[in-house]
Amino acid sequence: MRHRPLEGVTIIELSTMITASLAAMMLAEQGARVIKIEPIEQGDPMRYIGTSKGGMSGLFANCNRGKESVRVNLKAAEGQALVQRLAAGADVVLHNFRPGVMDTLGLGSEALREANPRLVYVAISGFGTEGPLRRAPAYDPVVQAHSGIAAVQGPDTPAFVRNLMCDKITAYTACQAATAALLQRERSGEGQHIDLSMLDASLFFLFPDGFMNHTLLDEDAEWQPLLSDLIYDLTLTKDGALTVSASTDAQRLGVYRALDREDLAADPRFATLELMLANMAEYRAILGEAFAAFETDELLDRLRANDVPCAKCLSRDEVVEDVQLAANGTLQIVDHPHMGRLRAVTSPAKFGGKRLAPASPSPGHGEHTVAVFEGLGIDPEEIARLTQAGIIA
Repeated sequence: MRHRPLEGVTIIELSTMITASLAAMMLAEQGARVIKIEPIEQGDPMRYIGTSKGGMSGLFANCNRGKESVRVNLKAAEGQALVQRLAAGADVVLHNFRPGVMDTLGLGSEALREANPRLVYVAISGFGTEGPLRRAPAYDPVVQAHSGIAAVQGPDTPAFVRNLMCDKITAYTACQAATAALLQRERSGEGQHIDLSMLDASLFFLFPDGFMNHTLLDEDAEWQPLLSDLIYDLTLTKDGALTVSASTDAQRLGVYRALDREDLAADPRFATLELMLANMAEYRAILGEAFAAFETDELLDRLRANDVPCAKCLSRDEVVEDVQLAANGTLQIVDHPHMGRLRAVTSPAKFGGKRLAPASPSPGHGEHTVAVFEGLGIDPEEIARLTQAGIIA
């Protein structure tokens, strides 16, 4: 493939933090032009969270490659008018402000799509546009708690996934929705409005397995344990830990062979899946003792020789040096004009059998303001006046 699949698509991003920023970056990596509208004072707060260099954090760099940064005072009517002009020639507007905020700024869906009927307008919120929490602030732990993700992690005591899971789930969902709307526009010629809440995206993601026992509602449904109660266990070895997922008879036999415990295949307590589940405590105790007799690397070799799904639990340092990721070309070292050498994870989807290279480095705050507005046909004298008046910077 000679071109990135979204070349020719222009996206206007108005956001802070993760959801819309990561979504827009993924679209940028696939070729879209992304113009990121940032607050004129300090910009996206994500710029300053975590380890940083050159006035930019690693978190910001990981969510904002391939973008043009424009500083606009959205509190001023002239600033709003500039964004309206940008949106008039754009394909997608993507934002994560609370419901009603964009309407107050004159940048709501109806107003922008009336001027540009082909526009796809994606509005991300925390809890949705209706209901008692429509205006409530939402961050990732809040949505993890509300969606049941924390309950699934710790069935006795709720626990968080220590990662911005809901933010990123929402970002991926926003990408899929935006590209689906662009495909429909190719057929109909018309854009549309898309609402997406972090709560809905997170529950949709969790539901298939996390709520599998809340799906069948008839009383005669046959209850079984959740997958999370069966397969998410660390297996302790003589010198560490690994995980083993043996879900078929062939894989369980492979475990027995690896442990030199083929006698377990004939043990009447574990002869069928139903019996094994009924005697799970005994089963785990026997296997736990057998695993503890081996060192991790030796056991991995034995399990893989028997085609058993397994993995050592790698540290972050081990992940970035992993030979499989190196073979995949997943991580690359790139040079950033302000931040020096960076490690970047590349877009996971291969197009035409080839992995897309990381897009251009994350931009400085307002790095492209002048170029973007010159591209709108605004002359240098007017740009100077707008800058002097504090409308752009």
